[in-house]
Amino acid sequence: MCNLSFTRNSKTMSNNISSAVAERTGLPLKGVTAVIELLDEGATVPFISRYRKERTGSLDEVSIRTIETALRQVRDMEARREFIMEAIENAGAMNPSIRQRLLEASTMTELEDIYAPYKPKKRTRATIAREKGLEPLAKKIMSGHLPKSSDEEVAGAMDIIAEWASESPRLRNLTRNAFNRSASLNCTVAKGKEEDIAHSSLAQYADFSQTVRRMQSHQYLALRRAEREGLIKVKYSLGDASDSLDDSLCRAFVPRSASGECREIIEEAVEDASKRLLKPSVENEVSASLKEMADKVAIDIFSSNLRQLLLASPLKGKRVLAIDPGYRTGCKVVALDAQGNLLDEGVIYPTEPKKDVQGAKRLLEGMIRKYKLDVISLGNGTASRETETFLKQNAIMPSSKIFVVSEDGASVYSASDIARKEFPDKDVTVRGAVSIGRRLIDPLAELVKIDPKSIGVGQYQHDVDQSALKNALDYTVMSCVNAVGVDVNTASERLLSYVSGIGPALAANIVAYRTANGDFKSRRELKKVPRLGDKAFELCAGFLRVPGGKEPLDNTGIHPESYGIVDKMARSLNVSPADLPANNELLDRLDLPALARAGVGGLETMTDIVKELRKPGRDPRTDDNSGAFLPEIEDFSQLTVGKTLPGVVNNITAFGAFINLGIKENGLIHISKLGRRVNSVTEVLSLGQRVEVKVIDIDLSRKRISLELI
Repeated sequence: MCNLSFTRNSKTMSNNISSAVAERTGLPLKGVTAVIELLDEGATVPFISRYRKERTGSLDEVSIRTIETALRQVRDMEARREFIMEAIENAGAMNPSIRQRLLEASTMTELEDIYAPYKPKKRTRATIAREKGLEPLAKKIMSGHLPKSSDEEVAGAMDIIAEWASESPRLRNLTRNAFNRSASLNCTVAKGKEEDIAHSSLAQYADFSQTVRRMQSHQYLALRRAEREGLIKVKYSLGDASDSLDDSLCRAFVPRSASGECREIIEEAVEDASKRLLKPSVENEVSASLKEMADKVAIDIFSSNLRQLLLASPLKGKRVLAIDPGYRTGCKVVALDAQGNLLDEGVIYPTEPKKDVQGAKRLLEGMIRKYKLDVISLGNGTASRETETFLKQNAIMPSSKIFVVSEDGASVYSASDIARKEFPDKDVTVRGAVSIGRRLIDPLAELVKIDPKSIGVGQYQHDVDQSALKNALDYTVMSCVNAVGVDVNTASERLLSYVSGIGPALAANIVAYRTANGDFKSRRELKKVPRLGDKAFELCAGFLRVPGGKEPLDNTGIHPESYGIVDKMARSLNVSPADLPANNELLDRLDLPALARAGVGGLETMTDIVKELRKPGRDPRTDDNSGAFLPEIEDFSQLTVGKTLPGVVNNITAFGAFINLGIKENGLIHISKLGRRVNSVTEVLSLGQRVEVKVIDIDLSRKRISLELI
């Protein structure tokens, strides 16, 4: 990373930060500078990536998000640098050498190492020795002179020398390097917990050992959980490297002038520093680093899974019979129109204990006829398998029209303020069934109402940094919502809140305005919404759609600021702007490079405009809900090693993918069983993907199924 010259000059500081971010990300300085300026002006990542391509050099959304993250890190570091410089100045310890080292420090670790000797300390053995006036003795010993002193005085001086050694950046780096090269983490079962861990999902960590270099993210998060639950004890070990490290520390710290008894005293102090101060401190650093990396991997996987789930194809234009299955309390049934509006509700009891098959059949067939329902959305919870069997055996609908939908988070939604506001006079069972049905009609519009952590596509989600997880998942939801676009006249308040530049307060104002004045007739009408000013309009307008409004371009991803460009493009062909949408023959005749040279607009912007005009109002999600997954087994007992089965990927982790086989228990394809060597499961599989698998192992006691991809 580049060296940042600390200065109060805002322009120089801005340039230095841009350079630091560019070097950290490996992206072009010009584009990085433009993105930082836009972010500081209040622009969002989706807006910048979609509508400011000329300014950024066509950086994509991933690059812009990377810049945003790096910018936060660089500014945090600069704030820490300023704090440390001020603290050392106030302590009266600043000198040109320290100042230069601080200015040249390129990582937080370097800054903290420089600050360590000046950082306010708790009462330590070294401070007690200083209070006794033993620091001059420690300095004399370091210079190779040992005046006549008592054993107690020498011991105090050694405590001071040990603290100096622990604060030495060179010794800290030697210790860090040794840990990164040679340290391992070793687990032992906690006393009296042998039985507990044996029956735990964390049983494999009872006698676990792994080097720091090769520690996998899921392994580290799992052993931390096992330790937190009191099942194991975890210790770092340097093995044979421990003694060689101490030798290296002594060689690096003991002055050449020290000999005889002085050398022995200093070496003993360094060994004490290594055991009592350096190693524990570096262990904490390594643990924090492992945790940070493990969190990043887990959060990235969760975000990727969530993105796939949110961008799953909607089943447009279908009227849905939604079923929330259950045993004793029955299956809650609702009928929904193609927009997800509730038409009717009921309860059936096709399974034990009542097993009223005929009554259930009559009710469902009656609802299907009355409301002309097209498909069935069945929740995958308790009694799902038995309910699915009932539906197929009684030919309620063809198998290809029965979709099993994840109901993770449906209970959270049904008890939420959003659900109560939507259905104030309905109980939680009705709200849950509606959510299951709407997930088939439009997954994105429904799932945004639920806390992403409740959707069930994560790995160790409760073990990672919750603030970082929330930030990443909120961004993923916002990214997906803006990638698809939102119908301003039908979108829920929650969905609108994720649109670029809007947020919860403006979303509520938009819905209130819509309720009071009827549907929006144009994007321009958004400016009449209270508190929706010019900046908010600039950021949100391109992502909001107004189907059937006065301006056809309002139902596209073309920003209103570019309508004039569309007009000029049309005039270059001697046609009206209204002639361009969906007219490929006209669009093919446009000479975009010539128009760009003539100053009509930027080439990237016009290319995007033509793309939108070819398919105005298009939904970027593809329709792959062509048929239902048809499992070949009904119970765990039907599994045998070597059996091949169809399945659906329903969760992806760092170590493998969980596969829905049509029974209660999911199977696991370990990353090593994907058929080829990969760095990430997502290189081969995606959420919702249909797969063929082979059973390679069955654990009867824990009902675990090991699979390999065919």
